[in-house]
Amino acid sequence: MAAETESLPVSLIDLLANSVILRQTAPYVSVRGLLVLAASCKALREIINDQSEAWRHLNLTNISAAKINSSSVDVGGIWSRAERMDESEDDFYAGPLRGIFDRLYQKRILQYVQTLVLDGLSVPADLVREIVAEDCYSVKVLSIREAKNLNQSKLQQVLRYIVRPTRTEGTPKLKALYVFGDKDAARFVIGQQQRLEGSQPLGVMASEGAQIGAEWNHKSSAALTASLTDEETKWYNATGRALKRPQSDWPDTIQCCKGLIAFDAVLCRGPRHDITKVDSKNFLQPTIATIALGPDGCETCHGCPEDPAIFGQSLDFTLPLLGPPPSHASTVRAAQLPHIRDADGNYPKLILRCEDCLRGRWCERCNRWWCEDCYEEPVSRIHLRTEMQNTELREELRQNGWEGVTADGKVGGRGPSVKVYSKLCVEHCLVSEMMSGAGSNGMWG
Repeated sequence: MAAETESLPVSLIDLLANSVILRQTAPYVSVRGLLVLAASCKALREIINDQSEAWRHLNLTNISAAKINSSSVDVGGIWSRAERMDESEDDFYAGPLRGIFDRLYQKRILQYVQTLVLDGLSVPADLVREIVAEDCYSVKVLSIREAKNLNQSKLQQVLRYIVRPTRTEGTPKLKALYVFGDKDAARFVIGQQQRLEGSQPLGVMASEGAQIGAEWNHKSSAALTASLTDEETKWYNATGRALKRPQSDWPDTIQCCKGLIAFDAVLCRGPRHDITKVDSKNFLQPTIATIALGPDGCETCHGCPEDPAIFGQSLDFTLPLLGPPPSHASTVRAAQLPHIRDADGNYPKLILRCEDCLRGRWCERCNRWWCEDCYEEPVSRIHLRTEMQNTELREELRQNGWEGVTADGKVGGRGPSVKVYSKLCVEHCLVSEMMSGAGSNGMWG
């Protein structure tokens, strides 16, 4: 009998009783699935309801009970209006989520939630205040991207309040807030190309025809992967505008939360935002960085005056949170951790700027840029022309007007063509071409 008992397979109860396995498994099970599992037997109920690992990560975005029923909103019905007469607008819009939180509190589960995802749901600012300030919650990572009925000004007031200098010691409990990005953000840890390169053709797939088809499938998959931009690629590559410019009040709020609450956006660290480095006329107020310039840096010096931010070396407030929130940890480090590495295994450099810092020194088409130390204003075209070219241009303008000067910078259709990407690239390409042409004619010594 003892031998038969030892040969029995491991049961689900034995597996979930292991806190490590439960922690790794629970985020992939829906809230409904956890509740149904807990109701199946007493042993599972004790494991799921009494262990914090099962409820550490709570995602309510796909819960129908968490969504506002549009039919209950006033559409001319007397019943729905009467129901709302005794409650404020925020209370009405927070009703579904408050009902869920009340049930979780009664089951003594709410205290275990450390990562809470409410993307796209109705989340008024007053409900956010309850989540981040009341003792019954223990939320460290909160995601409210594209939340409905959320007053941005009230939300900023809540954040300023919980980080006030006179706050209670050990607060705020909230350490990371996702609020600026898209709610459907994804993170691709392993690229499609890496998965394809790791496999070898076997059997019929080794034939020449199959390999041609596989090559085209590989190209199609690579193109598809390139078109699906995850948040790591958006921030760490030269993708240009990585974020829509938020409301003007947000930079001051992020500045107040500096070192206390991390966001899925960061402030620009360009030298023009440091009054000790620029004249007062050139000083810029705090601004959220919305332009991703990639790890290569300035076109000339391949760096930046403020030094790139690097995970593990730079301070937390210089790195944005990467969506979606991590499933198995509720820390700022896990939320900021990039999975991409360079050839030497180092974390990539992060260079972000605001548009005002890059005005006139960044090409929006090819994403090349020049830092404040390296950029030199291109010499005007008229100073680089020979006297004969100036005479020819004046004659062309006198006869045909501006129609005689083509869009690519040639007079009467003659001369070297300059491909137009932006005003910045035109100026630099034009200067380099005219200088090289003049040098070949011996005009530059």
